[in-house]
Amino acid sequence: MAEPIEWLPDGTPASARFGDRYHSRANHGLDQARGVFLAGCDLPHAWAGQAQWRILETGFGLGLNFLAAWAAWRADPQRPRLLHFVSCEAWPVAAVDLLHAAPPAPEITPLAAELAGQFDGLLPGLHRLAFEQGRVLLTLFIGDAQAALRKERPQADSVFLDGFDPRRNPAMWSEPLLKAVARCCHRGTQLATWSTARTVRETLAQCGFAVRKVPGVPPKRENLRAVYDPPWQPHPVRAAVPPVALAGAHTARHGIVIGGGLAGAAVAASLARRGWRVTVFDRAPEPASAASGVPAAIFGPHASPDDSVLSRLSRAGVSATLRALETLAGDLRGSAWDATGVLEHTAGQREPRLAHTDDAGLAWTAPADAAQRGACHLAPDAPALWHARGGWLRPEVLVRRLLAQPGIAWRPGTGIGHLAHTPGAPQPWQVHASDAPATLLASADAVVVCAANASNALLPYPLPLQAVRGTVSWGTRGDAPADTPWPASPVKGHGTCIPEVTLHGTSAWVIGATFERDRDTLPPSAAELAAAHRANHEKLGALLPKLAHALAPHCTGAGARAWSGVRATTPDHLPLVGPVGCAQGLWVCTGLGARGATLALLCAELLAARLLGEPLPLEAALARALGTERLARRAAQSPARSSPPHTP
Repeated sequence: MAEPIEWLPDGTPASARFGDRYHSRANHGLDQARGVFLAGCDLPHAWAGQAQWRILETGFGLGLNFLAAWAAWRADPQRPRLLHFVSCEAWPVAAVDLLHAAPPAPEITPLAAELAGQFDGLLPGLHRLAFEQGRVLLTLFIGDAQAALRKERPQADSVFLDGFDPRRNPAMWSEPLLKAVARCCHRGTQLATWSTARTVRETLAQCGFAVRKVPGVPPKRENLRAVYDPPWQPHPVRAAVPPVALAGAHTARHGIVIGGGLAGAAVAASLARRGWRVTVFDRAPEPASAASGVPAAIFGPHASPDDSVLSRLSRAGVSATLRALETLAGDLRGSAWDATGVLEHTAGQREPRLAHTDDAGLAWTAPADAAQRGACHLAPDAPALWHARGGWLRPEVLVRRLLAQPGIAWRPGTGIGHLAHTPGAPQPWQVHASDAPATLLASADAVVVCAANASNALLPYPLPLQAVRGTVSWGTRGDAPADTPWPASPVKGHGTCIPEVTLHGTSAWVIGATFERDRDTLPPSAAELAAAHRANHEKLGALLPKLAHALAPHCTGAGARAWSGVRATTPDHLPLVGPVGCAQGLWVCTGLGARGATLALLCAELLAARLLGEPLPLEAALARALGTERLARRAAQSPARSSPPHTP
């Protein structure tokens, strides 16, 4: 449940939990946000000309400091290319209260509306919200601030120390919290706060900050400013995920991506958005010619009673996918994608228990109600879940929109034979053509291999990738009987059904898919295709029995249509995202299996964040679960290994 707000007679929002106002009455708190926090950290002057700027805030509250920083970024011609705002909040308010509390300033009101539009479904943990086409990134830690900062350790260039009065909420000003803040700072990080309490000043000084009082912003007589400048030699900021950013990453301006599917296109777009010039090579003549060429795919969260790694990853992935679709393909909603919601029919099983049944959790996944079951022609008691933020997309369309971003050069029909590394060269990585090994195609500061199962041919040692061939069956809706019981939304379970998508200019349906492990031959034989159609129809029979009966002649007859591709999967069914080999600058993003539509955009943002030393777009534990470093950890833990593991 969202934190309730009390509105005082003068219109100021207050917290009943802490018995304190969220901000001063003057100018709806905007003067405080600008005078105490922005000016207190010498912003916007301090960020001028920087590639990125990272602000850490200890209490998000009603988001006013974020809105003020965002507005200042928009108005500044010398703004950094990327603004990261990282904030903690144990008790998030409702989006409607956030919007109601926003100052009625013309430069703030539209930003508050955008923020409110993304401010829901905030379960405990980390959430990434994106604005300005991904150039303003808000990372919210929902939960205890001290625990979050100790666990995640985001690096900060500026710190906004904010919260309710120390006498009413002492935990937000405690020594453990301020030590956690200090661990996120580098020498020169500036800190600002409205509190001048002696205990706050003394604790900041003990943590390595040089503290001074300055004239205050009314109604305060004095405010506090500080600079992290410990008299001792500070320990380097310890990132929660191993630091592998390129030296001078923000001045390195050329990256090579190998693979023109969803993973490669997403990585290219993430790097290009950060100012990199990116060249994408693919041996195929068109984008999305391999597994990403599937006619349509479902994206949606995974539900589990223990809120597993995959559940948390999938929610973050859905958010990233929706942002990309809304930003890059908003004009194609309804024809190339849609966030219709997805019904999950767990036929033959009990309805799964949900880890989160509060408002935030149910905004993601809830037991399907009778109307939702009925709209998919299922019995009222059929075990089913409703994923409100799920949907479908045509991956090829998204791939093309991603590759069309400024800064990306698309090089189709170009096979890569091998990679070479020249230490000390201005651009140390070189890619050579497969048909002419002596031919240098390009040099770059970093190479990202996103070539699915073909990735291993380019890497210094093989990754544990398994080929899984998949076939979907599809047909045109016009060929089906007029009384066909089409579901009102996509349905997943043991198989998937997308009831309506435009393919080749006509309205079509797509069902499937098969999972043929260790099979990579394309195209399948006629006998293999016939078997795939039968398998897909059997899955549909368990998923949507009435629809399966109506489509039987179109699924298994001579006119059944198919698409086949080969996915790359990993032993733990999680993607591999991270550095490979000992030479700095070689990365992979592969092994997405059947979850590319849900996870590819998230994986790309994770790779870019690690490469450029940015705050991560997901919890550090989840980043480690995806990282290539896990291969070395597992090899080291294996008692049966015969030789030392490679260390990526």
